[in-house]
Amino acid sequence: MTIQQSKPIDLYYWTTPNGKKISIMLEELGVPYTVHLIHIGRGDQFAPDFLKISPNNKIPAILDPEGPGGEPISVFESGAILKYLAEKFGRFYPEDPRERVKVDEWLMWQMGGFGPMLGQNHHFVQYAPERIEYAMNRYVEETRRLYGVLDKQLEGKDYVTGEFSIADMAIIGWALGWKNQRVDIDSVPNVKAWIARMEARPAVARGLAVASEEADKLKADKEYQAAPVQVNQNAA
Repeated sequence: MTIQQSKPIDLYYWTTPNGKKISIMLEELGVPYTVHLIHIGRGDQFAPDFLKISPNNKIPAILDPEGPGGEPISVFESGAILKYLAEKFGRFYPEDPRERVKVDEWLMWQMGGFGPMLGQNHHFVQYAPERIEYAMNRYVEETRRLYGVLDKQLEGKDYVTGEFSIADMAIIGWALGWKNQRVDIDSVPNVKAWIARMEARPAVARGLAVASEEADKLKADKEYQAAPVQVNQNAA
């Protein structure tokens, strides 16, 4: 049964790898949605109204005015949002139980490893005020190991579990940062080819581009860049 969405889904978003998971999903679904930018560098994620939707003060989050039983529902945590949307609209999530387990495995792999470990890599390599060689080496090496796991999984497949799914959506935003993560993309040719396939999907390209102009403006905003960094601002 095809589900029609008459009212836009509210997406609370910033241009992080985790935020992009949901903009990609909404673009792939082709349902109406409204973007509410949460400037995590300015501390918008700590606003009381946002905390009612996302109590862990992280983006992304959604508010679906047409939730179960026709009543509004809010969902936080990117993996939970992907599963909610996939189950609601019956797309990008297999009906076959065994195939669904495969997607769940790789979604959890991203949530538990490929996101957090690459996030630590970003922090210690790119942003930490003190360069700690042990930490940098630890997370760079773990990042490379995880790329190797993904490369092996993609061997002989167009997408992570065979068919395009929410697992691919969960992983792509993080994988696009391979250069800053100190990964030799040519050492993982299956990942490299998969990235190209993902970027060639029109809906993925649109999802990745959401609010990119706004983010670019802030990168050039000296006042914004000089503002104190808010603590606990990572996305989920």
